[in-house]
Amino acid sequence: MAFRTAFPYTIPVLTGYLFIGLAFGVMFQEKGYNFLWAIFMSIVVYAGSGQYLAVNFFAPGVGLLNVIFMTFMVNVRHIFYGLSLLERFGKMGKKRPYMIFSLTDETYSLLCTTKIPKDVEEDKFLFAIAFLDHLYWIAGSAVGAIAGTVIPFNAEGIDFAMTALFIVIFVEQWLAGGKRIPAVIGVVSTIVLRLVFGVDNFVLPSMICIMICLVSGRTYIEKGVSSNAD
Repeated sequence: MAFRTAFPYTIPVLTGYLFIGLAFGVMFQEKGYNFLWAIFMSIVVYAGSGQYLAVNFFAPGVGLLNVIFMTFMVNVRHIFYGLSLLERFGKMGKKRPYMIFSLTDETYSLLCTTKIPKDVEEDKFLFAIAFLDHLYWIAGSAVGAIAGTVIPFNAEGIDFAMTALFIVIFVEQWLAGGKRIPAVIGVVSTIVLRLVFGVDNFVLPSMICIMICLVSGRTYIEKGVSSNAD
């Protein structure tokens, strides 16, 4: 019941993850690895942009400290995601470890913006969303890696698929209305801090700035959202 109810909400992620996962599978296979490794990595790592970055880690000369630092910088945003979901995940019992593991950008977006249907339990519904998204990513990786072994691909620019998916999700949330203040805060903070810190160093300052703005203005934002809902 929960999976059937959750599926329609995950369709945007399904279409995005199939192409993004496919791109990862192709890129991974081009490094000369067996397609099974791409599937295994998507099952046990499941890091999205982190997996894209990891493809380059297999090149000679990449040190362990570089791997640790780059992985942390790419995924540091998940610290903020987790803080905002502590209360919800704390009520999910045995499902909690998997929910923490499977918290990607797209899954986080769905967990935060999707209204829980009245005819399904919240923890089962949230788990279904997370699990379905994970399956989509594994399927995309498998298709890409297998296809890469039999069909010659030019992988140049294929990693833009992930950026395109983020844009689609943002536009959908914007058009849904009701919660545009956080979106405006995110866009303005990111643009300003990119200009200040440069393209290579703006991610962490932007996340910190966004978190401070959202926390300090929480009462006003929630009041605005409630007013729009009315």
